[in-house]
Amino acid sequence: MKRHVARAVRAGIYPLLGAALLTPVAVALGLTILVELTPGRVLVLWAACLPASVLLAMTPVMRRLEMAALSELLDVDVPKRADRVYLVTLTSLHLYGGATLSGGLLALSPGLVPLGGLPPEGPGEPVEVLLLAAAVLAAMVSAGFGQRWAARRLLRSEPSRVIDELGRRQTLALELHDSVGHALSVVLVQAMAAQAALQRTEPTLAAQSLDHLTATARHAQQDLDVLLSVLDEGITTESHTLEALDTLTRGLDVHATVDHLDKIPAPTSRAAFAIAREALTNALRHGRGPITLDVAVGTDLVLIVDNATAGGSGRQGRGLTGMRMRAGLAGGTCTWEETGGTWRVQARLPL
Repeated sequence: MKRHVARAVRAGIYPLLGAALLTPVAVALGLTILVELTPGRVLVLWAACLPASVLLAMTPVMRRLEMAALSELLDVDVPKRADRVYLVTLTSLHLYGGATLSGGLLALSPGLVPLGGLPPEGPGEPVEVLLLAAAVLAAMVSAGFGQRWAARRLLRSEPSRVIDELGRRQTLALELHDSVGHALSVVLVQAMAAQAALQRTEPTLAAQSLDHLTATARHAQQDLDVLLSVLDEGITTESHTLEALDTLTRGLDVHATVDHLDKIPAPTSRAAFAIAREALTNALRHGRGPITLDVAVGTDLVLIVDNATAGGSGRQGRGLTGMRMRAGLAGGTCTWEETGGTWRVQARLPL
């Protein structure tokens, strides 16, 4: 209950703030327009406040104030890089709408504003005053909630928000492709190893392969659940770092040489892990024999994955494109080439 009351109070303050911010400009205009107080001149002043609101909204200080007001008073999520046109529109609505509402309520209040030379009325009865106060408060709160609805609707299509959402979805798509793709490749390799061991009547090796298969499938299911929850609920999650390399190589014929990982920043480590995962996936799918994984830390982080080719490694698919994209976002590069029957993926990322 307290939270709802507090929200209503903040919504009511919002249009009052807009009116207060426009008041100095309205007063300056009124000194030149309202040389004689008539309804017609009041309408001219009201109309003149609209372009004045737009001009005032174009100032950087006013836009920053509007971002703070939307966030703190109306609980509107405003993008940090919100488009200027959208902010000017919202600020203009705030200033002009708040001033219009405040001025209209003031003019309609009995005995407060004499129009057309009519003498002001005397103070009303207490019941009338209370009813008027309740109406004024309701109008202010309603205006605040109306502005919140308009701001949220308008900001849904705000360019920076759309770009961020597209980038987020693209990142999730890459993560899903890499995570599930790697898991399926490991499952296939372990299933083939178990099948071969059973044919050779080697139950111990078959049991080990099946254990790795089960563990990999379980991890893949957990990763998939996390990614789907991100899509459903809009939450954020951190991907794996190089500290989890053993989860990629467990049960596989991978010879790994890893330098000290404590010197690697977390964002770089996450990018390197994703590149290593996709490189190992490609090696399992298209290569043959053992795989070599080297992670060296110097002035840069250098990650190299080598494997003997068996055809198909060099096809420019989603995986290779994803590795190059991840390296580029981390400020580095990712290249690949086939030399002497060996397929090499090399990523160089700045520390």
